Amino acid sequence: MKEITYAQAVCEALDEEMERDSNVLTLGEDVGFIGGNFKTSVGLLDKYGDLRVKDTPISEQGFVGMAVGMAITGLRPVVELMFSDFLLVCADQVINQAAKIRYMSGGQVTVPMVIRTPIGAGRSSAAQHSQSMQALVAHFPGFKVAMPSSAQEAKGLLKTAIRDNNPVLVLEHKMEYNKKFMIDDEVEPIPFGKANILIKGTDITIAATSALVLRSQEAAEILQKEGISVEVIDLRTIVPLDKETIIESVKKTGKLIVADDSHDFCGVASGISGEISDEVFYYLDAPIGRVSTPNVPLPFSPALEFPIIPSRDKIIEKVREMLK
Repeated sequence: MKEITYAQAVCEALDEEMERDSNVLTLGEDVGFIGGNFKTSVGLLDKYGDLRVKDTPISEQGFVGMAVGMAITGLRPVVELMFSDFLLVCADQVINQAAKIRYMSGGQVTVPMVIRTPIGAGRSSAAQHSQSMQALVAHFPGFKVAMPSSAQEAKGLLKTAIRDNNPVLVLEHKMEYNKKFMIDDEVEPIPFGKANILIKGTDITIAATSALVLRSQEAAEILQKEGISVEVIDLRTIVPLDKETIIESVKKTGKLIVADDSHDFCGVASGISGEISDEVFYYLDAPIGRVSTPNVPLPFSPALEFPIIPSRDKIIEKVREMLK
């Protein structure tokens, strides 16, 4: 094993897939010369040249549309959007084009493209650069949505995304990029739609995404000292969603919290809760709990921002509340 940062893991996945398949390329604002806004493509321009590592103008609608065209004509583009907030700038290309073309062509045309983009608050980047837009894309059929929680997951899930013949959105939490993790020397692609039980427990289940997986693990370790046994599930992908793993866990624990960075109303935590409620209703000892972002714009001021971010302490508080 070796220790690398989350950002380095993303870069390794891109490098290994570009070396494996000459049809893989990456494009976006600053992916080449400066190695990516969060340093996730450092060195790739020198290795593969500016035809396969392409710096683009500040026009998400333009270069995402270009990637759709590349994908349907045989290439495998990996697009980087600087922030997930900018999905709204290219929403037509994402939702009406990339997500629909395979269906509308009766399967005659595939769109093997990846959009990578950071989510999450914590850097005081204000309301237009701190959002978590996973619920938006997950709502519209056609895109797969992966949310890696660690360097190992980031590398394995990105490899799977690049090899998929459908469009995939890979959401990387901006607060994880500089964190160091131990990963395997050789990381294989991680299958979509198969959640990972990180901690086994008997009192309550937490099904989490992205950085909230790590915060849930921290919460579980603290609660263990209080005699509370928490089962922590890393969902890995929300489209497809591994409902079976969540359901089997709830049958054992009788309680469920869904934790995700998107806004609470019509968000991922709310959507997953509704999606599985019919199937777990008779096993629940309490209503399904949610830990997510309140329905307010993300503030610029740290004094206002940090109190609303879904945190380890909020997870602990929710667990204690549900176990009363």
